[in-house]
Formats: sequence, C-alpha cells, structure tokens
Amino acid sequence: MKNWAESTRQFVHEWSLNILILLFGTTTLVQAFIVPTPSMDTTVMVGDHLLVDKLAYAPSGAISRFLLPYTEPKRGDVIVFRYPMDISQNYVKRVMGVPGDHIRIRDKVVFLNGKQLNEPYAQHVFPNIEPYRDNFPAQPLGPVSDRAARMIASNVVDGELVVPPGNYFAMGDNRDNSLDSRYWGFVPRENIIGKPLVIFWSYDAPTEEWVGNAGNHYVDLAKNFFFKTRWMRTLKLVRGIPIS
Repeated sequence: MKNWAESTRQFVHEWSLNILILLFGTTTLVQAFIVPTPSMDTTVMVGDHLLVDKLAYAPSGAISRFLLPYTEPKRGDVIVFRYPMDISQNYVKRVMGVPGDHIRIRDKVVFLNGKQLNEPYAQHVFPNIEPYRDNFPAQPLGPVSDRAARMIASNVVDGELVVPPGNYFAMGDNRDNSLDSRYWGFVPRENIIGKPLVIFWSYDAPTEEWVGNAGNHYVDLAKNFFFKTRWMRTLKLVRGIPIS
C-alpha cells in the first residue's frame, strides 16, 4: 500500500508540473535544459530539451512535505547539477553512489557495496578495455583533473572509492564516452539543481550546433524543423531506475 501511495503521489506530482509548465511557462519551480553532449545516450540524447524539477531535492516545509515528494538524491536518479569545475555549466548524469557507498569498476562492470550491478540503461560503444576508464579507481590516466586525483587519493579504501558525506558519485549512461565523476570528482550536494521531468522537445542536431554555433543552428532549424524534430521523444518522461 505504501509503495502504491508513493507511486501515485509521484505520478500526480510529475504530470501536475508538466501541465502547469505547458499552461504558464517556466518559473522558479522548473528550469529548461538542453542536452549538448552524448554522455547520457540513450536515456537522454543530444538535442533533447528537458524541463528540470527544481523542487525534487529542495528542503521540505512543514506543509509542503505532505504534498510533494521531496527526497534526497537516490542511486539511479538522473540529475542536473552545476559542474563542479565550472559552476556556470549544467551537467546531466546518473547518481551511482550516495554518501557512504563503496564503488569500484572492473572491466566495465560496476560494483556497488560489493555487489555487481545490472545496468539496463548503460551502453558501451568501445569494446576495448582502458585501464582507468574501465578499471576504477586506479592511478589517474588521461584527462583526469587534479580534483579527481585528490578524490581518489583521499577516499579509496581497499581498492574501492568511498563516497564522503555531502557528496555524490555520478556517471553518464554512455559509459565509454562520458566525462563524469571518474574524471572530475564528486558532485557536492549543494550543486544539485534537480531532476529532469520530461523531454518537451527533441531536435536531431550535433553537439557543435548546441555549443557556440547559434548561427548555423537557426539556419538548420528554419530548413529542417519538421524533419529533424524527434516527434517520438516529445513529452517523454525521464525517470531514474533504482539501484541497490
């Protein structure tokens, strides 16, 4: 009964926000976000326009906590957050570890608290095994920031990364093509903006058109709006998959 009630409340919350957004536009409750890179393929794709629920992880009030499903970020949630290396940029990834979790990766397989994960959302586009990317934590190699190197040096116990209080470990679903917590470190709790609710529009254009090439993008839109809009992704809900 409890699970049914929570699911019903979550469903009502999601679609109530969607309807309000469609009727009245975005407010401080939600934020529009464009996905510019393929790091979360195919959960969300380059050119997906998301509406992000900024209330999902907000502190609950005395009354509002009974009406809206405020929660802490959970394993498996898809989140939007301020990139720790440059907070002017927003990133979207999946929460793979919450405070206290032990994480390691062996030959692309993720182990959480000693248990091998089944990850139907993850994809691997390169068959080769890279020593750092696919066997983590390890000696930093490649495009690893000093911040990530310090994370590894300070939080590895018996070959596993231990997520410290107030931080989260996030990874992209496109596992072989994602610059994520492996490369730049933990996501601080205060950097998390919210979680995507719905794809309100999706347009098939490469990363270059979404990052710094607005002129070509507008020309392309004028010519191909109806042909390159991914109509099947319109109003598709974005939901996390619980990880345990």
